[in-house]
Amino acid sequence: MVGSVPPAAGSAASAILTLPLPRRPLDPDDPADRSDLVRGWYENELGWATVPGEPVRLLVGERFDVLDVPVEAGLAALRRLAPGSPVAVRGDRMRLLVAAGCAEEVPGILQWLEWGALPLDLTALGAGALIEAPVPPARNPARGPGRDPGLNRPGPVQGAAVWLRPPVAGCEVEASLPTMSALGGGGGAPDLVRLMDTLATHCHRVRLRRACAQPLAFS
Repeated sequence: MVGSVPPAAGSAASAILTLPLPRRPLDPDDPADRSDLVRGWYENELGWATVPGEPVRLLVGERFDVLDVPVEAGLAALRRLAPGSPVAVRGDRMRLLVAAGCAEEVPGILQWLEWGALPLDLTALGAGALIEAPVPPARNPARGPGRDPGLNRPGPVQGAAVWLRPPVAGCEVEASLPTMSALGGGGGAPDLVRLMDTLATHCHRVRLRRACAQPLAFS
């Protein structure tokens, strides 16, 4: 019978047949590959947890909590943050990272500051929440290796979240995040109460300005 003879077990041909095919390089122009690059940057460079699925989303509550506010209010509060405290923007919303566990303190802080009775466009995201992963910053060649060069490619999707103040790979982000002074924030971390007072004040101003801009309704 004519045919090929299977290679004997342990032969060189058998070893070649069992070798895995080389993995092709990730292509930043391929949406699926770009997603892998983004996920790898967060998980490998920063040690932040992501969840399966698209788009890449970050798990809140382990390394940080998030305050979601109008951009105008967030900009006014930047002076209350440490220079290395990460801040992201998505559309007309700003997301300020605060120490893990702070989200559950926000209602009590607002009540103590006498903002609790007023509707504020301010959302605190804590344990179990998810946020869309902002597009990682482009690698600066002058800083040498450390970030995947694929992330230097242009093209964040319009409307996607981006970093206004990006986290720095290799640095302990937690040390720069606002926290409750009573919980050990005396090591140079910004004070969460002062940050909340500033945010609440400007969120209220934004709300009043929007209300005044609404056209009058006549019956």
